[in-house]
Amino acid sequence: MPTYDYECDGCGHAFELFQRISENPKRKCPKCGKQKLRRLIGAGAAIMFKGSGFYSTDYRSESYKKAASAEKTANGSSTSKPAEKKTETKTATAAAD
Repeated sequence: MPTYDYECDGCGHAFELFQRISENPKRKCPKCGKQKLRRLIGAGAAIMFKGSGFYSTDYRSESYKKAASAEKTANGSSTSKPAEKKTETKTATAAAD
């Protein structure tokens, strides 16, 4: 069963309604009660991901994952060099009055 978008021309109330294809479009607005409700033309029968939790990286191919892990280890080994010791020298400056 598809989800249809509706909008009221009387009050501007917009909402989605889950109904059968064979059902007639609704005409009465649930908010204001006027007979000015119309069904909007939707995007079609496409999968729509709404909300959080859908990332383009969720379904990566195995070859991409292997290349990414190889790159990560290559970059990680260059940063794992021992840190150079830095020696700080302090100089005292006298303030001229």
